[in-house]
Amino acid sequence: MSLKNTAQRWGSVSKSLHWLIALLILALGIVGLTMGEFPKTPKYFWIYTMHKSIGISVLVLVAVRLAWRLYAGAPEPVPGTPGWQERIASATHWALYVLMFAIPLAGWLYDSASGLRPFKLFGLVEMPKLVAPSEQLSQVSHAIHEWGFWALILLVLAHAGAAFYHHIHQRDATLTRMLPQGWLNASQKDSA
Repeated sequence: MSLKNTAQRWGSVSKSLHWLIALLILALGIVGLTMGEFPKTPKYFWIYTMHKSIGISVLVLVAVRLAWRLYAGAPEPVPGTPGWQERIASATHWALYVLMFAIPLAGWLYDSASGLRPFKLFGLVEMPKLVAPSEQLSQVSHAIHEWGFWALILLVLAHAGAAFYHHIHQRDATLTRMLPQGWLNASQKDSA
């Protein structure tokens, strides 16, 4: 298995970043949707700080992933993929990157504009405030953070749905080349 992407497959660095970011976003979404239900105890503030810390971690990981993609390239489309599907896939990927940057940045901006005391990244490093307290900016950034999440969910569902469509109906390697080696027996054919 190559670290770098090839013309046929995503490399192990791209795969690892893809699945780690997906897992962290799933955890952030679950916590974010349920946070408001928790009583305002010290545990609540710990969960809130962890949500912020993992969000900043996703921001950093997405930056690393984008830099790696620009460096390592991307596999060519699977042979036989219509041009319109290639264009939609490309637009979807770039929209996912935009949202994966915008959502944590909007969350950080919301935290800053809310006038809350600075939070410490995983309890270790105090994160700087991006702006002075502002009620209007707080509301706008919160709306971007929240609605951006729902837009991300829709895009991820479309992205995953397209991958499964390719795997089940078109029986091509679109899905398997992003999975760890050996998953879904078809990936064995891919690597041959």
